[in-house]
Amino acid sequence: MFGGGGGGLDPRKMKQMMEQMGIDLVDIDAEEVVIRTPEEELVFTDAEVQRMDAQGQQTYQVVGEPESRPRGEGDATATAEDTTEDADADATAEIPQADVEIVAQRTGSSEADAREALEAEDGDLAAAVARLE
Repeated sequence: MFGGGGGGLDPRKMKQMMEQMGIDLVDIDAEEVVIRTPEEELVFTDAEVQRMDAQGQQTYQVVGEPESRPRGEGDATATAEDTTEDADADATAEIPQADVEIVAQRTGSSEADAREALEAEDGDLAAAVARLE
């Protein structure tokens, strides 16, 4: 974060500087981390995970080698009937509260308006913001 290479600060000084700036690092004893993209799942089974708390935001750092798996492989929870019949109902139920808060904060609108815009744009944050601006 504060430069790379071998000529940096020693860990104690780095920690002191981060504390002075209001940044807190927490090691997380994670057993597994899964990142899902539309095409694949990246599965980290032996990763080092740190959470950085700064200015009210939490940032996670994952260090390790992931195993890449195509999406849908081994996922027997959804059937063809489920995806076609309940697609509209699932789309509105799957809007994360964090997305609603982001859109509301970015546009200055209410959370209800933000959720409505996200639902109208199928969860697309940028499109929902554009709709409300």
